[in-house]
Amino acid sequence: MSPSSQGHLAMLAFSALVAGSFSLGALAAPLISPAALTVARFALAGAAVGLVASLTSGLPRQAATAPWRYLVLGGLLAAYFVLMFKGLQTAEAIPTAAVFTLTPLMAAGFGWVLLRQVTSARMALALGLGGIGALWVIFRGDLRAALALHVGRGEVIYFFGCVAHAIYAPMVRKLNRGESALVFTFGTMLAGFVLLVLWGARDVLETDWTALPPIVWICLVYVAFAASSMTFVLLQYAALRLPAAKVMAYTYLVPAWVILWELALGHDHPPLNVLGGVGLILLALGLLLKNESP
Repeated sequence: MSPSSQGHLAMLAFSALVAGSFSLGALAAPLISPAALTVARFALAGAAVGLVASLTSGLPRQAATAPWRYLVLGGLLAAYFVLMFKGLQTAEAIPTAAVFTLTPLMAAGFGWVLLRQVTSARMALALGLGGIGALWVIFRGDLRAALALHVGRGEVIYFFGCVAHAIYAPMVRKLNRGESALVFTFGTMLAGFVLLVLWGARDVLETDWTALPPIVWICLVYVAFAASSMTFVLLQYAALRLPAAKVMAYTYLVPAWVILWELALGHDHPPLNVLGGVGLILLALGLLLKNESP
């Protein structure tokens, strides 16, 4: 299997895991401070990644070269997750998911600025089709729901989180100096944890952890291990093998995965007309799976 194919498979798994954090995060966000939740998330996820790294490839000393790199990447990820949960406290699911679909287009722009990665006509077409398909799924094929979109404070907050997420993908490739995805992820999460503690220590101390509802703990465990440890490794693994725009294009699959998550949680099934949007998303991914012309 080629490196690019491996990157695509990693992002397929990434999109499915990320979708779960939206479904569970929407339930837990109103019940705990975003800073406290994100600090705990980074602590648990970082410990898990560090343990796996030490038992497998180890943590080579050369990985500590230029530690400022990890502070940059950790800061970007910390900003994204804090702003995500902060936005979910006031934003509704539909407009928030619509904002999330802007990430691939922003990633393409940052990929050009940071790495001079050029988006071909075919990739631009794929990004456009994927964006339309994702919005189709998000609004369940209801044009009136799409036209009624109102941008509120929560959506604006989350938008800036998505900007940080879009910058992260090309920055991984720019700052990596040969470290494995696992080791590089551990450094990023450790740096993000330090920054979060410095910023959100008060929220952590003021949180009554023993009185939190079970859904918060379920969300925390999921986002720490499945939607943090695993997705961080998958994202960095893919970012070293694919252009930034292709990496972030897989966010278009998240709304479709969210539908499956909602069904699994016992919520109502979506109308059949969303299948048209799913079809556009699959067409977009098909275009992205093809090798670019030299």
